Formats: sequence, structure tokens, C-alpha cells
Amino acid sequence: MNKDSIRRAALLYHAKPTPGKIKVVPTKKYATQRDLSLAYSPGVAEPCLEIAKDVNNVYKYTAKGNLVAVITNGTAVLGLGNIGPEASKPVMEGKALLFKIFADIDVFDIEVDATDIEKFVATVKAIAPTFGGINLEDIKAPESFEIEKRLVEELNIPVMHDDQHGTAIISSAALLNALELANKDISTIKLVVSGAGSAALACSNLYVLLGVNPLNITMFDKEGILSTDRTDLSDLQKRYSNGTSGMSLHEALKGADVFLGLSTGNIMSAAMLLDMAPDPIVFAMANPTPEIEYNIAVATRKDVIMATGRSDYPNQVNNVLGFPYIFRGALDVRATKINEAMKMAAVRALAALAKENVPEQVNIAYGETKLIFGRDYIIPKPFDPRLITTVAPAVAKAAMDSGVALNPINDWEKYHEELLDRLGSDNKMVRLLMNRAKTAPKRVVFAEADHLEVLKAAQIAYEEGIAIPILLGRKETILELKTEIGFDADVLIIDPKTDEEHKRRHHYAELFWSQRMRRGISLLDAQKWMRERNYFAAMMVQEGEADALVTGFSRSYPNVVKPMLQLIGKAPGISLVATTNMMMTNRGPMFLSDTAININPSANDLAKIAIMTAKTVKMFGMEPVIAMVSFSNFGSSDNEGASKVRDAVAYLHKYYPDMIIDGELQTDFALNPEMLKNKFPFSKLAGKKVNTLIFPNLDAANITYKLLKELYKADSVGPIMLGMDKPVHIFQLGASVEEMVNMVAVAVVDAQEKDKKSKLV
Repeated sequence: MNKDSIRRAALLYHAKPTPGKIKVVPTKKYATQRDLSLAYSPGVAEPCLEIAKDVNNVYKYTAKGNLVAVITNGTAVLGLGNIGPEASKPVMEGKALLFKIFADIDVFDIEVDATDIEKFVATVKAIAPTFGGINLEDIKAPESFEIEKRLVEELNIPVMHDDQHGTAIISSAALLNALELANKDISTIKLVVSGAGSAALACSNLYVLLGVNPLNITMFDKEGILSTDRTDLSDLQKRYSNGTSGMSLHEALKGADVFLGLSTGNIMSAAMLLDMAPDPIVFAMANPTPEIEYNIAVATRKDVIMATGRSDYPNQVNNVLGFPYIFRGALDVRATKINEAMKMAAVRALAALAKENVPEQVNIAYGETKLIFGRDYIIPKPFDPRLITTVAPAVAKAAMDSGVALNPINDWEKYHEELLDRLGSDNKMVRLLMNRAKTAPKRVVFAEADHLEVLKAAQIAYEEGIAIPILLGRKETILELKTEIGFDADVLIIDPKTDEEHKRRHHYAELFWSQRMRRGISLLDAQKWMRERNYFAAMMVQEGEADALVTGFSRSYPNVVKPMLQLIGKAPGISLVATTNMMMTNRGPMFLSDTAININPSANDLAKIAIMTAKTVKMFGMEPVIAMVSFSNFGSSDNEGASKVRDAVAYLHKYYPDMIIDGELQTDFALNPEMLKNKFPFSKLAGKKVNTLIFPNLDAANITYKLLKELYKADSVGPIMLGMDKPVHIFQLGASVEEMVNMVAVAVVDAQEKDKKSKLV
């Protein structure tokens, strides 16, 4: 993506449809006059009086206990420097977004117009009663150290400057595991640090607590080595002024065990790396360009253990592994501070998690056969769903053990379940889907690329590295639209109707006719149809000239499905094609089948739809828990519609006994595990969280999915085609750009899966 495209996309993203990235949403009913009288006057007086009696009741009656302030003065923003409080607001809103989607913590971002330490501290202290915790952000050193120290001492809620401690905690976990793999003693290692700002100092301080000898740390800033003859060092930097005046970075790295880079790109050469000790540990965390490029490092030293700040290389040191879950644990026990014991608990929890068996969902997301603890996996991945149930409890327990928890947890099993429930409130599955597609992008035909929205989807797919687009349509129109939206990539454009494509069109027609000549298709018909983009696109996929196709934006679903079934057909052993929609709900992803093809499926058809849907759910790394829904519960009606669902379940129980599936069930019972367990304790779904619904007919499935989409603004991925021989996927008529991009990712993942299966045959 070029700079102009990034700028345009970023500004549009932040401006439309509503400026900014966060908003306040009511958590209580407000429909009636009674609701409003309880929410405000006169009812609101009662909780006010209770809090006045005991200030701790504020946690009982208000949102304080799940509310964090992300506070800055804008003096050290990202890589932008001192840009001021207003200009820093988009970054703070972004941090708020991460708190919410990873740990379900609400955030108000606060931008303070104060560079003076006293004024800043006084302002934060004055507003602190509103919040359960404070995350300091993007405040320049050395003021950031003094500000954090003062606020930790003078407030009775958790305070942490994430720029310092987030990187320190994550890299410390990586360091422990790297040293274990390298079989090195932390107390004797020689550590060289490039960078002497807040993050580098915080990392070094935490490494010392882990056991690194501070005298074995050599530190550099932009002026050179930190040494005792320097007069420009802060008190915090003086702790690491162990270097010899005039010594170069290369000289310092000779025989060093560990290099920590928090400075600038490309300052470490291959020659420097070669001079490090055996099994060197290199944390090159400058972004976007590391101190030494990953590919150069691993080519130079086969024994190097490498980590960066980038997601496209192994061992990403990413603060999102820490701060959401550290605050989650601190808030849940009402900790009065985040102390060293809590930080160390987070370090050890992260280090231990990297050694455990990785869930299939994570392997799938990162395109790995199996992630295993080793040189390329020393720290958990940011999309690992176990982070919240691993780090948050460790931090909470450390707060309790160190005496700073005012609301200790007694039932850890219940707490674990509460944390799992928080996982359903965001679109992690879409991020996992995109991430997986990027691991091996495929050639995707966009059969309607001369429509602006479709071309935008192709542009995003290309720029995000999800797919390699092949654009079908009127070439002049596509080129004009590309110019309009700034899509300047050199991608293949094909107009099936032009003379230029006559030879290929004729070849496709011959192939199609040879397949369908005994089914009423003439050669003339075949030649005519190959001028139609959907037929042409399907033949491109069939003949291996593309890996997948997406279409359907401008035409009705039945009209688009027909050529796919004629040219591509069903996968071997499949007698039925169906679709499923993955809906992003507040309880997590829900798969709904069949939403687009089978109008009134038989019991046998429903069983097949369930089996195919279950395979698709597994493709996304989830264990399918399936309810076959109806208007009746377990035989309460003999209606034909309910009976066929019951018969399908009986068949699946007999021939697929390991499948977690039951029915027929009313939808409310299917989605309420406690209600189901109380009323129907014999059900295979009792006490389980259903993530897949199989509907008795197309009416029910299609209406439900569109109702969820429009009433609750639930994002939808689909309809995902099930049972096709090749990766072909069809948009709903008038799909949004976002929905089309999601479907492109599905098509790519589908192609990846089919590639794997073909190699196994």
C-alpha cells in the first residue's frame, strides 16, 4: 500500500461513519419512564447515599470497577514525538479499543494539556476517583518515570505506564525462555542494550529483578555508550553507565549473550552478530525496521534466537500480550496498585504458556502445522485465546499474595468461566481469518471488478496481503475506477468479451461443451456463455489459472450459483451443496446453516448439512457444538418440519456418535445452557455453549441471519459455500466492502485447505 493510499484509508477509517473509534453504550434498560426514574432522578439518589456511607460501594453501584483511563500529554507519541494532546487522541482511542477487544475493559481516553510534572500529577489525581485503573501512555522520559512513581505512591488504584512496563514484561518472558533454550545462566549473561529511553530502562530494570547482573549490562543511546564520564545522563541511566568511554556497539557486542534493541533500524550488522557468543539472543524491536533484519540475522547465525516487534516474523514482542490482562487481573481483585510481584507473575505466566500445547485455533490462524516451544516460538501469539485465562488470574493471585487486593477471588473456577465469557465480545475470529489468509495468499478472481465496491474489496485484499486479485470486467471502467480510488498496483485485468480473450474463451467453451454435450448444451451455447464473466471465472478456477473466485455482488444468488454448479460441481463424495454464515455475536462466533441454497431440505439433507458445517467450524479452529433447531423441543410436536429434524439427529447420533449435536430444540433453549440443563438434562448439549445452529429450512436460516445482521449489527462472514470441488464463494446481493473482504479471506483459506488435501492424496 503506497503512502497516499494509507493516508486516505486511515483518514476515512477515523472519520466515517462516526468520527473516532469508541463510544459510550448504556448497560441498563432505559425504555420506560420507570427505567429513567431509576437511572436518574429520583432513583439515582439511593446508590449515591450508599456510596456516601461507604466509598467502596462505588464499585458495587457504578462502572468504576471495569473502567480504565488511558492518559497522556502527547509528548512521546508512537514514533511521532511531541505532537501535543489533541493530536495524540487517535492513538489513545486505539489503545482504548485494544483494552476492550482483548480484555473487555471499558476505557475513557484522557488527553491532558500539561507538560509540567506537578500539574500533570495533580490533574490525574483530581480525576482518579472516576476510574478503577490508570494506564499512562506516550509520556516522554525522564518525566514519565517521575510521573508514574508519584501516581503509584499517591493513588490507591492500579497505575502503569505501558510504554515502559509492557515491553519489559513481554520481553522478559521471551528472555527467560530464550535463555532456557540456549542453556545459559541469567546471572552470568552479558547484555548489550541499544536505546536508553523509558522502554529500554524498564526492560533492563525488570531483567535485573529476574537475575541479570546490572554490571553486565552495557547500554547505548544516540550519543554513544553510557559511561561514568557522561554528564548528560539521568539518575536512572546512571545505573547502567558501565561502559568504557568511546567503545563502539560492535566492540560491546563481542562475546555478548544478549542484544536488546529499542532504538533505530539497521544499526546492527551481520559482522556484529557473528562476534556474539554462541546461541546469541537478539531482541531487535525497533519498528517498523528492526536493528537487524530478521532474514539477515537467521542467515548469518543458524544458532540465533531472534525476536522483533513485527508480526510477520516469529517471536513478536507485542504489548497486547500484557497490558489488557494485567489490568484485567488487577481490576478483578480491586488491587490498589500494580506492583513488581504482579509484573513478575505476568512474566512467568507468559513464559509458561509458550511451553504448553497450542490450541488448533492458534495453529490455524498462523498457518502452522503445529507451534511447538523452540527457537521460533518462545512467546505466545497475540491471538492465543488462553492469554486472558492465564495472565489475568496470575496477576490477580499475585496481587492477593502481595497484600494489595481489596476484593480477593475465592472461586477460581468461576473466575475462569467469567474470563471465558468476556472472550465473546469482539471479532477475534475475523482477525484470525485474515491472519491465516495472509500466511499463503492465493490468486482470487473478482468476477465483477468493474463495480466500485468490488474493486475496493480487491484493493484491500491486495494491500493487506490477503489475496492476489485477478480483475474481470470492462477494462476501461476498471482502470478508471482504479485511478479514482488510488489502486495503483499492477494486477491482472481480463475482459472476457474482448477479441483479446477469443482464444482462451474458445478453449473454455470446448471444455465446457465436452462435459455437458449430453445434457442439452450445444457448442454455440457454451461459446455464448463463456462471454459471461461468471462462466469465464469458473473455468479459470477449474483449469487452475486461478485458485478461487468471488462473485454475486450485482446479481441474485440463484443466478450466480447455477454456473458454479455446472462448471465446478460438487467435491468427490458430496451429494449436496449448502452454505453457512459465521455471525459475530456478543457470545462469540455463531455458524448458521443453510442460509442460501436448500429451500426445504429432507432429514437426510439436514444431516449432510450438519456434517459439512461441522467440518467448516473445525477449519476455523473451533470445536463444533451443534443444535438442530425447530419450533419444538424433543418430540413436543409431530409436525413434519419438526419430525425431519428429529430424524436427522437420530441418524447423526447413530452414525456420528462423537459429534456434539442434539435436537430438535427451540432456539432459546439451544442458546441458554443453564435453561437447557435444567429442563432437558439428558441432552448432549446440556451445560455446553452452542456455536452452530442447523435450521429446518431456508426461510428460517436466511431470515435469522439477516435479522441478526440488521437489528444487532452483527458482522457476517458468508454465505460460505460447503461441498464445492473448488474454492468458489458467492456474495449476497449488495454486500458491503467489508463483507466482501471477509469472503475473500474465506476463499483464500478454503483454497489453502484444498491444497493441503490434494497433497495428502
